[in-house]
Amino acid sequence: MRLLIQRVTEARCHIGGEVFSQIGKGLVVLVGVGNDETDEDIAWLTKKLVQLRIFDDEAGVMNLSVEDIAGDIMIVSQFTLHALTKKGNRPSWIKAAPEAVSKPLYQQFVRSVEEALGRSVATGEFGADMKIELTNDGPVTIWIDSKNRE
Repeated sequence: MRLLIQRVTEARCHIGGEVFSQIGKGLVVLVGVGNDETDEDIAWLTKKLVQLRIFDDEAGVMNLSVEDIAGDIMIVSQFTLHALTKKGNRPSWIKAAPEAVSKPLYQQFVRSVEEALGRSVATGEFGADMKIELTNDGPVTIWIDSKNRE
């Protein structure tokens, strides 16, 4: 499972020209589900996400987590995070899990993050054509892959 995490001052998810969800200060998390994800991957990523210290403390040092600042989280599914671009110019999606596998795992990840935070998070709509509008704060953007835990 892959996460692309962006620290934001605000974000909105538009579907069909309407605002579907929105957040204030916090994180926008794009989630790509691969073919071989496990409950362990979800648990590891959940803990890493809510405890990732990428918000400034009083001294201006990235020392606080989204949990520490009571920030918002928006989680949006994005199979394109599993693009393979080694050959040719057209990405391959063979490592992205099909909807029958990825949708339940995406939903499980959302529930896991909500349980860890003790409150609900904003989401997109799985499989929808979404427009994500955000103000990246910093900018701070972080990539995490549960299969490459560096």
